[in-house]
Amino acid sequence: MNTQANAMPESLESSRVARDVLRPTRPFYWSVRRELMENRSVYFAPLLVAGVFLLGFLVTMQHHVRNAAMNSAQYRDAIVLPYDVSAGMMMLLVILVSLFYSIDALHGERKDRSILFWKSMPVSDLTTILAKATIPIVAIPLIATAVTICLQLVMLIVSSFVLMVTGQSVARFWAELSPLQMWALLAYHIMTAHALWPAPIYAWLMLVSGWARRAVLLWAALPALAIAGLEAILFRTSHFASLVGERIIGSSSPAPHSTAAVGISIFPTNPLMHIHPLEMLMSAGFWGGLLVTAIFLGAAVRLRRYRGPV
Repeated sequence: MNTQANAMPESLESSRVARDVLRPTRPFYWSVRRELMENRSVYFAPLLVAGVFLLGFLVTMQHHVRNAAMNSAQYRDAIVLPYDVSAGMMMLLVILVSLFYSIDALHGERKDRSILFWKSMPVSDLTTILAKATIPIVAIPLIATAVTICLQLVMLIVSSFVLMVTGQSVARFWAELSPLQMWALLAYHIMTAHALWPAPIYAWLMLVSGWARRAVLLWAALPALAIAGLEAILFRTSHFASLVGERIIGSSSPAPHSTAAVGISIFPTNPLMHIHPLEMLMSAGFWGGLLVTAIFLGAAVRLRRYRGPV
């Protein structure tokens, strides 16, 4: 009786595991989780930068409030500028973390020979590549956005408290900042300008990461430098270098253009800047970039199928 009773839970457990394996999304889900667990800088770096910035903000908070009280004409610069800086700082961090992750995405597992173990698992090369591409294109921007919103929420509470204690208008501060609109525009900007727009760069780095035996960054940069140099010699232009640079920093993303003429802050926190998703969907550069991304990722899938350890 005991043997039969013990066998029944084991059979139920094995059937549950079998169902999980058969689900097409389960291997992808666990592959993404594996990448996040193996690359802790993806979430530790934003948290560390946010903590350092918050410390500096708390130290200089009285200075900003005093400047705002002394010169009301520069109220926004004195009070709201830290929120612009925190957003811009996190955007830069998204670029750096995504680039370094993509460079090591496939080369790292070949270097430590863990690719032999992961290839023995019931996970296809396509699933593995898509999971790795999800990190710089989706996971890192989402984590950075969430950390930035939490950071700015704490800053908002502290700022409101200090303004209330010093006898200044909290309502004016909230009206000037427009936090909900600021956060919506922040999320839109990061997910387009620093996730989808530079996706071809991340896919190219992953492709080279799966091919090069060493010096991945050098091999990834050499073709771009050669093409840019050849263009400069033959045509006296720098279109390719500008294209690559704009893809990396997101300066040509389908973002609002009408605000540039009035000198508004370059960071996506100003209430006068509006969200234009239709411009993104109608942009040939956006869809062309996604097509190039798919080509590079397809080549990376095929390359991983035949590439072994370094």
